[in-house]
Amino acid sequence: MNTVTFKQLNLIEPVQRAVLEAGYTHPTPIQEAAIPSLLKGRDLLGCAQTGTGKTAAFALPIIQRLARERKPYTPRCPRVLVLTPTRELAAQIDESFKVYGKHLGLKRAVVFGGVGQYPQVKALSRGVDVLVATPGRLLDLMNQKHLRLDRVEVFVLDEADRMLDMGFIHDIRKVIAALPGKRQSLFFSATMPPEIVRLAGSMVTDPVKVSVTPSATTVQRIDQKVMFVSKKDKRELLEHVLKNTDVSRALVFTRTKHGANKVVRQMEKARVRADAIHGNKSQTSRTRALEDFRRGKIRVLVATDIAARGIDVDGITHVINYDLPNIPDSYVHRIGRTARAGADGIAISFCDKDEAAYLTDIQKLINMKVPVSEDHPWHVSTSLIEIRKEKEKVTRSNRSRRGKRSSYARPRAGAASVA
Repeated sequence: MNTVTFKQLNLIEPVQRAVLEAGYTHPTPIQEAAIPSLLKGRDLLGCAQTGTGKTAAFALPIIQRLARERKPYTPRCPRVLVLTPTRELAAQIDESFKVYGKHLGLKRAVVFGGVGQYPQVKALSRGVDVLVATPGRLLDLMNQKHLRLDRVEVFVLDEADRMLDMGFIHDIRKVIAALPGKRQSLFFSATMPPEIVRLAGSMVTDPVKVSVTPSATTVQRIDQKVMFVSKKDKRELLEHVLKNTDVSRALVFTRTKHGANKVVRQMEKARVRADAIHGNKSQTSRTRALEDFRRGKIRVLVATDIAARGIDVDGITHVINYDLPNIPDSYVHRIGRTARAGADGIAISFCDKDEAAYLTDIQKLINMKVPVSEDHPWHVSTSLIEIRKEKEKVTRSNRSRRGKRSSYARPRAGAASVA
């Protein structure tokens, strides 16, 4: 058990009081490791998954810096910029700054697409201490001259791996180019593949490195299981799983937006309260669905991977992978939405024969075999899955041999041979 308290991290009294009022007394491992170095102005390279407390790890020292170094507000020029991939995560981070800085009177703004820009422009025109933003809307406002980044003192890039997955790499580079050379930079990513390491290297200088969990490991408190099922039977299997009253708050993942909507319609027919959250939904409907889920007005929230970033809801009892993700890292992010705040959680994955390769990749990544549950009426023999995997191996082998043959030089027609 962690015996270090927030009081021992040299946080000023108004910040300590806000943290205590929020119900926290002991910092998480990433907070304990990061806060002292950030208070000294060091750059930071953090490998941490959602749910580890990383928002407070960077928000608390930033708030303290702003409080101790008060400066006049400059219109359109924030002192701190936090860049994050999704609207939900941006709103969540902004709320954290509000909670932790409640006794200090700091000004904040959050900007993202999907809503009108006028309130955002108005807030920026008055000058702010902290700006939390998504890349697209941020660049739009910069291009319209509503925003300048040349006075940013602290830059935070959050969820860097998801940024790259969403195709934001060029936008990120444009933002970094607009920042002053002298600044404090904080870089967070749940995974550290080579392209992420290269991006971090271009942004931070002599950083403190903090890794609270090995890259892409799963939470130990999560009970994981896989159910083999035909694709056509997934709907009935989901209804079967949800009949269990222990499933009080379930987050269901689909691979596509259309799939999410379809599952919600199916749940409504089965008289299960559900809603969807994905990129085609307006910000208003996404916010409403998330709030209904948080308050227990709906029992099931159906989401796609991108929209799920920023879902920070306590009490999610089950994560259900209706569709297995084709990117193994996404599995780790998905199931990490349960077993938060010291609670236990359950992750159930439906796997049809076409998803066998996805399951293999996931098990390699997490370095464990997910236990198979046959306790349902639609169980498909794992032998069918194995047959599918063997066929895929043969296909890959044939492709490899064809590639080698095609790489040999062939003599041109009529060319003389050399003895």
